[in-house]
Amino acid sequence: MGLFSCLREFNTSSVLLRLTLAALCGGLIGINREHKRRPAGFRTYMLVCLGAALTMVLGQYQHMMFSTVWLEAQLEVETATDVTRFGAQVINGIGFLGTGTILITEQREVKGLTTAAGLWASACMGLAIGAGFYEGMLLGFLAIFLSIKFLPYVEGFLMARSRNMNLYVELTSLERMKDFIQLMKGKGIQIYDVEMDRRSGAQEQSAPSVIFYLHLPKYQSHTRLLTELSYSADVRTIDEI
Repeated sequence: MGLFSCLREFNTSSVLLRLTLAALCGGLIGINREHKRRPAGFRTYMLVCLGAALTMVLGQYQHMMFSTVWLEAQLEVETATDVTRFGAQVINGIGFLGTGTILITEQREVKGLTTAAGLWASACMGLAIGAGFYEGMLLGFLAIFLSIKFLPYVEGFLMARSRNMNLYVELTSLERMKDFIQLMKGKGIQIYDVEMDRRSGAQEQSAPSVIFYLHLPKYQSHTRLLTELSYSADVRTIDEI
Protein backbone atom coordinates (compact mmCIF):
# COMPACT_ATOMS: atom_id res chain seq x y z
CA MET A 1 0.00 0.00 0.00
CA GLY A 2 2.93 2.33 0.65
CA LEU A 3 4.17 1.78 -2.90
CA PHE A 4 0.71 2.50 -4.32
CA SER A 5 0.50 5.68 -2.24
CA CYS A 6 3.79 6.86 -3.72
CA LEU A 7 2.67 6.05 -7.26
CA ARG A 8 -0.59 7.96 -6.75
CA GLU A 9 1.35 11.19 -6.30
CA PHE A 10 1.27 13.48 -9.30
CA ASN A 11 4.78 13.63 -10.72
CA THR A 12 6.62 12.75 -13.92
CA SER A 13 7.37 9.18 -12.83
CA SER A 14 3.77 8.38 -11.92
CA VAL A 15 2.45 9.93 -15.15
CA LEU A 16 4.92 7.88 -17.20
CA LEU A 17 3.89 4.71 -15.36
CA ARG A 18 0.17 5.38 -15.89
CA LEU A 19 0.50 6.03 -19.60
CA THR A 20 2.72 2.98 -20.02
CA LEU A 21 0.22 0.79 -18.17
CA ALA A 22 -2.62 2.19 -20.27
CA ALA A 23 -0.82 1.40 -23.53
CA LEU A 24 0.17 -2.07 -22.27
CA CYS A 25 -3.24 -3.12 -20.92
CA GLY A 26 -5.16 -1.68 -23.84
CA GLY A 27 -2.76 -3.30 -26.29
CA LEU A 28 -3.01 -6.73 -24.65
CA ILE A 29 -6.79 -6.69 -24.93
CA GLY A 30 -6.56 -5.41 -28.50
CA ILE A 31 -4.18 -8.19 -29.56
CA ASN A 32 -6.82 -10.79 -28.72
CA ARG A 33 -9.41 -8.92 -30.79
CA GLU A 34 -6.88 -8.54 -33.63
CA HIS A 35 -6.41 -12.31 -33.80
CA LYS A 36 -10.17 -12.72 -34.21
CA ARG A 37 -10.24 -10.18 -37.06
CA ARG A 38 -12.59 -7.83 -35.22
CA PRO A 39 -13.21 -4.24 -36.43
CA ALA A 40 -11.21 -2.78 -33.52
CA GLY A 41 -7.84 -4.35 -32.83
CA PHE A 42 -4.45 -3.74 -31.22
CA ARG A 43 -3.93 -0.07 -32.06
CA THR A 44 -7.55 0.94 -31.50
CA TYR A 45 -7.76 -0.51 -27.99
CA MET A 46 -4.36 0.87 -27.10
CA LEU A 47 -5.25 4.38 -28.25
CA VAL A 48 -8.64 4.33 -26.52
CA CYS A 49 -7.15 3.26 -23.20
CA LEU A 50 -4.17 5.61 -23.55
CA GLY A 51 -6.39 8.55 -24.48
CA ALA A 52 -8.68 7.96 -21.51
CA ALA A 53 -5.71 7.73 -19.14
CA LEU A 54 -4.22 10.92 -20.57
CA THR A 55 -7.56 12.66 -20.08
CA MET A 56 -7.56 11.80 -16.39
CA VAL A 57 -3.93 12.88 -16.04
CA LEU A 58 -4.83 16.17 -17.72
CA GLY A 59 -7.66 16.65 -15.23
CA GLN A 60 -5.31 16.11 -12.31
CA TYR A 61 -2.76 18.49 -13.85
CA GLN A 62 -5.35 21.23 -14.24
CA HIS A 63 -6.58 20.69 -10.69
CA MET A 64 -3.02 21.09 -9.42
CA MET A 65 -2.45 24.20 -11.52
CA PHE A 66 -5.75 25.81 -10.49
CA SER A 67 -4.77 25.21 -6.87
CA THR A 68 -1.32 26.81 -7.25
CA VAL A 69 -0.04 28.67 -10.30
CA TRP A 70 -3.43 29.59 -11.79
CA LEU A 71 -5.16 30.26 -8.48
CA GLU A 72 -4.87 34.05 -8.72
CA ALA A 73 -6.19 34.13 -12.29
CA GLN A 74 -9.08 31.88 -11.34
CA LEU A 75 -10.04 34.16 -8.46
CA GLU A 76 -9.95 37.19 -10.76
CA VAL A 77 -12.43 35.72 -13.24
CA GLU A 78 -14.48 34.25 -10.37
CA THR A 79 -14.99 30.99 -12.24
CA ALA A 80 -14.68 27.52 -10.77
CA THR A 81 -13.58 24.73 -13.13
CA ASP A 82 -14.76 21.17 -12.56
CA VAL A 83 -11.91 19.05 -13.92
CA THR A 84 -13.77 15.79 -13.17
CA ARG A 85 -15.97 16.44 -16.19
CA PHE A 86 -13.13 15.31 -18.48
CA GLY A 87 -13.75 11.69 -17.50
CA ALA A 88 -17.49 12.02 -18.10
CA GLN A 89 -16.84 13.32 -21.61
CA VAL A 90 -14.66 10.28 -22.35
CA ILE A 91 -17.54 7.98 -21.46
CA ASN A 92 -19.89 9.95 -23.71
CA GLY A 93 -17.42 10.27 -26.56
CA ILE A 94 -16.51 6.59 -26.73
CA GLY A 95 -20.13 5.89 -27.68
CA PHE A 96 -19.55 7.42 -31.13
CA LEU A 97 -16.56 5.17 -31.72
CA GLY A 98 -18.45 2.11 -30.52
CA THR A 99 -21.40 2.87 -32.79
CA GLY A 100 -19.13 2.65 -35.82
CA THR A 101 -18.25 -0.97 -35.00
CA ILE A 102 -21.89 -2.14 -34.84
CA LEU A 103 -23.50 -3.29 -38.06
CA ILE A 104 -26.37 -5.48 -39.23
CA THR A 105 -25.54 -8.23 -41.72
CA GLU A 106 -27.63 -9.38 -44.67
CA GLN A 107 -28.90 -12.13 -42.39
CA ARG A 108 -30.25 -9.38 -40.10
CA GLU A 109 -27.76 -10.42 -37.43
CA VAL A 110 -26.25 -7.72 -35.23
CA LYS A 111 -22.45 -7.76 -35.22
CA GLY A 112 -19.93 -5.69 -33.28
CA LEU A 113 -21.70 -5.31 -29.93
CA THR A 114 -18.87 -7.05 -28.08
CA THR A 115 -16.32 -4.83 -29.81
CA ALA A 116 -18.25 -1.69 -28.84
CA ALA A 117 -18.59 -2.88 -25.24
CA GLY A 118 -14.88 -3.77 -25.17
CA LEU A 119 -13.91 -0.28 -26.31
CA TRP A 120 -16.13 1.27 -23.66
CA ALA A 121 -14.68 -0.97 -20.94
CA SER A 122 -11.15 -0.23 -22.18
CA ALA A 123 -11.84 3.49 -21.88
CA CYS A 124 -13.12 3.02 -18.32
CA MET A 125 -9.97 1.06 -17.51
CA GLY A 126 -7.91 3.92 -18.91
CA LEU A 127 -9.73 6.38 -16.65
CA ALA A 128 -8.89 4.20 -13.63
CA ILE A 129 -5.23 4.06 -14.67
CA GLY A 130 -5.07 7.80 -15.24
CA ALA A 131 -6.57 8.42 -11.81
CA GLY A 132 -3.95 6.19 -10.18
CA PHE A 133 -6.51 3.60 -9.08
CA TYR A 134 -4.10 0.71 -9.64
CA GLU A 135 -6.09 -1.91 -7.72
CA GLY A 136 -9.20 -1.17 -9.80
CA MET A 137 -7.11 -1.15 -12.97
CA LEU A 138 -5.68 -4.60 -12.24
CA LEU A 139 -9.04 -6.15 -11.42
CA GLY A 140 -10.69 -4.43 -14.37
CA PHE A 141 -8.01 -5.60 -16.79
CA LEU A 142 -8.28 -9.20 -15.60
CA ALA A 143 -12.08 -9.12 -15.85
CA ILE A 144 -12.10 -7.62 -19.35
CA PHE A 145 -9.34 -9.88 -20.67
CA LEU A 146 -10.88 -13.06 -19.26
CA SER A 147 -14.31 -12.07 -20.59
CA ILE A 148 -12.99 -11.56 -24.10
CA LYS A 149 -10.61 -14.54 -24.08
CA PHE A 150 -12.55 -17.34 -22.40
CA LEU A 151 -16.25 -16.45 -22.27
CA PRO A 152 -16.73 -17.13 -26.03
CA TYR A 153 -15.92 -20.79 -25.34
CA VAL A 154 -18.44 -20.90 -22.50
CA GLU A 155 -21.03 -19.15 -24.66
CA GLY A 156 -20.42 -21.55 -27.55
CA PHE A 157 -20.72 -24.54 -25.22
CA LEU A 158 -24.05 -23.33 -23.86
CA MET A 159 -25.45 -22.29 -27.24
CA ALA A 160 -24.56 -25.65 -28.82
CA ARG A 161 -26.64 -27.39 -26.15
CA SER A 162 -29.54 -24.97 -26.18
CA ARG A 163 -32.87 -26.26 -27.44
CA ASN A 164 -33.71 -22.86 -28.93
CA MET A 165 -32.24 -21.99 -32.32
CA ASN A 166 -32.61 -19.17 -34.85
CA LEU A 167 -32.13 -20.07 -38.52
CA TYR A 168 -31.60 -17.74 -41.46
CA VAL A 169 -32.69 -19.49 -44.67
CA GLU A 170 -32.82 -18.40 -48.31
CA LEU A 171 -35.27 -20.59 -50.21
CA THR A 172 -35.30 -21.29 -53.94
CA SER A 173 -38.81 -19.85 -54.19
CA LEU A 174 -41.67 -18.80 -51.96
CA GLU A 175 -43.70 -21.81 -53.09
CA ARG A 176 -41.13 -24.15 -51.50
CA MET A 177 -41.56 -22.66 -48.04
CA LYS A 178 -44.40 -24.99 -47.10
CA ASP A 179 -42.33 -28.06 -48.01
CA PHE A 180 -39.38 -26.78 -46.00
CA ILE A 181 -41.59 -26.20 -42.93
CA GLN A 182 -42.97 -29.72 -43.27
CA LEU A 183 -39.40 -31.04 -43.43
CA MET A 184 -38.55 -29.38 -40.11
CA LYS A 185 -41.75 -30.54 -38.44
CA GLY A 186 -40.97 -34.06 -39.59
CA LYS A 187 -37.80 -33.87 -37.49
CA GLY A 188 -39.81 -32.96 -34.38
CA ILE A 189 -38.88 -29.26 -34.53
CA GLN A 190 -41.34 -26.74 -33.11
CA ILE A 191 -41.51 -23.39 -34.94
CA TYR A 192 -42.11 -20.44 -32.62
CA ASP A 193 -42.14 -17.64 -35.17
CA VAL A 194 -41.27 -16.83 -38.78
CA GLU A 195 -39.96 -13.57 -40.28
CA MET A 196 -39.89 -13.33 -44.07
CA ASP A 197 -38.33 -10.77 -46.40
CA ARG A 198 -39.08 -11.05 -50.11
CA ARG A 199 -36.34 -9.58 -52.33
CA SER A 200 -36.65 -8.71 -55.98
CA GLY A 201 -33.90 -8.45 -58.55
CA ALA A 202 -33.04 -8.95 -62.20
CA GLN A 203 -32.02 -12.56 -61.71
CA GLU A 204 -34.14 -13.29 -58.61
CA GLN A 205 -37.77 -12.50 -59.20
CA SER A 206 -38.83 -14.17 -55.99
CA ALA A 207 -36.08 -15.27 -53.61
CA PRO A 208 -37.42 -15.05 -50.05
CA SER A 209 -35.13 -14.94 -47.06
CA VAL A 210 -36.70 -16.29 -43.89
CA ILE A 211 -35.73 -16.33 -40.22
CA PHE A 212 -37.13 -19.28 -38.27
CA TYR A 213 -37.28 -19.27 -34.46
CA LEU A 214 -37.15 -22.91 -33.46
CA HIS A 215 -37.40 -25.18 -30.43
CA LEU A 216 -35.43 -28.37 -30.99
CA PRO A 217 -36.21 -31.84 -29.72
CA LYS A 218 -34.06 -33.25 -26.96
CA TYR A 219 -30.44 -34.09 -27.84
CA GLN A 220 -30.76 -32.52 -31.32
CA SER A 221 -27.37 -31.18 -32.43
CA HIS A 222 -27.32 -27.72 -33.99
CA THR A 223 -24.51 -28.65 -36.36
CA ARG A 224 -26.13 -31.88 -37.49
CA LEU A 225 -29.46 -30.14 -38.07
CA LEU A 226 -27.80 -27.46 -40.20
CA THR A 227 -26.07 -30.13 -42.25
CA GLU A 228 -29.25 -32.10 -42.82
CA LEU A 229 -31.33 -29.07 -43.77
CA SER A 230 -28.63 -27.74 -46.12
CA TYR A 231 -29.09 -30.82 -48.33
CA SER A 232 -32.72 -29.89 -48.98
CA ALA A 233 -33.46 -28.94 -52.59
CA ASP A 234 -35.58 -26.04 -51.30
CA VAL A 235 -32.59 -24.30 -49.66
CA ARG A 236 -30.13 -21.90 -51.30
CA THR A 237 -28.43 -20.60 -48.12
CA ILE A 238 -28.80 -21.56 -44.48
CA ASP A 239 -27.03 -20.30 -41.36
CA GLU A 240 -27.57 -20.12 -37.61
CA ILE A 241 -27.86 -16.60 -36.21
